[in-house]
Amino acid sequence: MQSFVKHVLLIVCFYFFTATTYAAEFPNFVFIIADDIGWNDIGCYGNRVVKTPHIDRLSAEGMQFNNAFLTASSCSPSRCSIISGKYPHSNGAAELHTPLPESEIPFPLLLKQNGYYTAHAGKWHLGNFTHRAFDRYTDNNGYNNGDGGEANWVRFLRERPKDKPFFFWLASLDAHRPWGADTFHITFDPREVEVPMYYADTEETRQDIASYYNEIARFDYYVGKVREELERQGVLENTVIIVMSDNGSPFPRCKTRVYDSGMKTPFVVYGPKKIRTGAQKTESLISAVDIAPTILELAGVNAPDSYQGTSFSAVLNDPEKEIRSEVFSEHNWHDYEAHERMVRTQKYLYVLNARPALANGGPADSKKSPTQHALNIVRDEERLTPAQADVFVTPRPAEELFDVEKDPLQLLNLASLPDYQEVLSEMRALLNNWRKETGDTTPEHLTPDWYDRETGGPLKVKRVRGTMPGQKE
Repeated sequence: MQSFVKHVLLIVCFYFFTATTYAAEFPNFVFIIADDIGWNDIGCYGNRVVKTPHIDRLSAEGMQFNNAFLTASSCSPSRCSIISGKYPHSNGAAELHTPLPESEIPFPLLLKQNGYYTAHAGKWHLGNFTHRAFDRYTDNNGYNNGDGGEANWVRFLRERPKDKPFFFWLASLDAHRPWGADTFHITFDPREVEVPMYYADTEETRQDIASYYNEIARFDYYVGKVREELERQGVLENTVIIVMSDNGSPFPRCKTRVYDSGMKTPFVVYGPKKIRTGAQKTESLISAVDIAPTILELAGVNAPDSYQGTSFSAVLNDPEKEIRSEVFSEHNWHDYEAHERMVRTQKYLYVLNARPALANGGPADSKKSPTQHALNIVRDEERLTPAQADVFVTPRPAEELFDVEKDPLQLLNLASLPDYQEVLSEMRALLNNWRKETGDTTPEHLTPDWYDRETGGPLKVKRVRGTMPGQKE
């Protein structure tokens, strides 16, 4: 009997030792993604008003990427691209509210299959087929995510199994309209906000931006709570934390646009054992499709050959490293018919617009915003500046070229200037090659408008989808 008990204890000890060693050997991951927060609306990225002490601390102790770009400036296409490691037109989820197909391989599924505990809490937007990538998830699963989407973040971390490495996809609803954080923790004074030059500096615009800042502050607060919980559990030192946004802010000329105001994202990586610490900043270009292969490499898991990104793990060890010379993004249907493509290098941004006859004023929620209302008044009074007029322009150029070093806001189109024809040709070739390599198409029958382009209100039309880019007519 005693020998049997000893045998059982040895087996139990062996499995306990194996499980704890496995959990300690491989890093944990906490991936935190905001909703509609612009890249420069975070304190560590230069915003002098908004309060983001917790993200700023992660940046000060980790690495801040100053040239991280999304593949789409729309919620679900951006998130589906991140989790699939593929561009929107390549993964079958190019348009807003189209689910990721079952044929695609979400990278958390590979982590799960290789011993990781995986969980999702908060905003979803990925479709039902992606549920299989997570051991626990909140989407349509009886959970209340709360107004900002962060209600289950700390709870899920506390209730995780302690014998496995873990991956958490924590998604907020902050800072998506309508606003819900005007009385939460930090309340910003509208008189102190920064009003971009392409908006009308009015009282209603300032209050709109102040409410947006309140949402950012709430998001940052919960980032801090996640870090506190990781510290309490004693696992912070073996956890890689990534903080980013899914697209630009929900304001005119930002969300859905292919300019930096729509496609550039804040991107902070913290992880003492995996990256160089001490306020490291890198100018290296990275794309959202690079996230999946990077996390998989850090976890010791092979990425599928179908993934279209490149791991940036080398940059985490050396901020001077460069893994790519350009990034690519796209704008497809998001409330309105659209087909734009862009390529961005360190110096230039090139835009190809297949629907130049259509204005590009932003999504419906932005159309209904106080900031847009203020711009409409200035337009009706014929007082628009060139920067403010951008969201109303029609027809738009079929091609745009910007020198982003001299013109960081992308206000001056250089495509027609003789001195830039060689650059224009080079950028055009880069984009055309990428489109061919990734199977991009320009369907004749795209999904049409479902909302009014002036008011943002729903149109009385039959809501049918056209042909998505990457699919055959």
